[in-house]
Amino acid sequence: MTSKVISSQSPAIPTAVDSVVGNVPVKTEQFQGFTIEGWSRAAVQTYWRINELKLIFDVGAQPWEFMGTSTMFITHTHLDHIAALPLYVSRRRMMKMDPPIVYLPEYAIDDCWKMLKSFVHLDRGAMPCELEPLQDGDEIEIGREWLVTALRTHHTIPSFGFLVEQRRQKLKPEYRELTGIEIRDLRLSGTEVSAETRVPVFAYTGDTSPAGLDDNPEFYDAKILITEMTFVAPGHRREKIHKHGHMHLDDFRERVDRFQNDAIIASHFSTRYSDSQVRRWVERQLPDALGGRLNLWI
Repeated sequence: MTSKVISSQSPAIPTAVDSVVGNVPVKTEQFQGFTIEGWSRAAVQTYWRINELKLIFDVGAQPWEFMGTSTMFITHTHLDHIAALPLYVSRRRMMKMDPPIVYLPEYAIDDCWKMLKSFVHLDRGAMPCELEPLQDGDEIEIGREWLVTALRTHHTIPSFGFLVEQRRQKLKPEYRELTGIEIRDLRLSGTEVSAETRVPVFAYTGDTSPAGLDDNPEFYDAKILITEMTFVAPGHRREKIHKHGHMHLDDFRERVDRFQNDAIIASHFSTRYSDSQVRRWVERQLPDALGGRLNLWI
């Protein structure tokens, strides 16, 4: 396990930028007090941000407003998930922001440095950033309250999903009947009267076959889950879809009872489908939208 404390604060981007410069697509929704922003289309671009936690996940493109967020987690190195990394790093330098911290699979570190150094030569500008390697099970502290865990998923290249948990201190059962003064005295004497609990708040799978969900049951328990539903049309061969590290609508239907999430965001739809086709096929297979919890990000 690795562990590192990072501040969740980041400087704001001048508001004039958004009014002058065009942007890539960004959809925004509120779920239980958290603002989920982003966009995902298979083989095109994928990028997400949890605004309140100041965290970005993947960088297939880079919305201007995401520039002010200084901590990023990358699931894998397919271009639709990482292509805008040089832009993100360079733009933060241009705006005189601190170098970002980018977490990505360990195998990708050396090649990503080579990519950034190539752009240093091409662009004639510096690429200041921290690239931090991730292995399965690594835990990264985000301030004092939040923890991000990398969990191995199943794609055509090594990949991770991410679980974001809120850390809380809870009084141990044996001390719950004590008065406040008694608890204070125990603390002053050096007795540990509380224990840490973790609440799974957010999960992001990135690209994965169903095994990426099934092997990490924590994903099913997070309050908010962002995952992929690349294929939805009936008749597609699921064994081929799974072999290429993706999921089909039928995989969701077969796991209806496993999803304990309060909100499930399905994304990364194939460019073979129009938005209306996605809605139609999903409504046929999941007419109640998983009890109203399923949100199609289209």
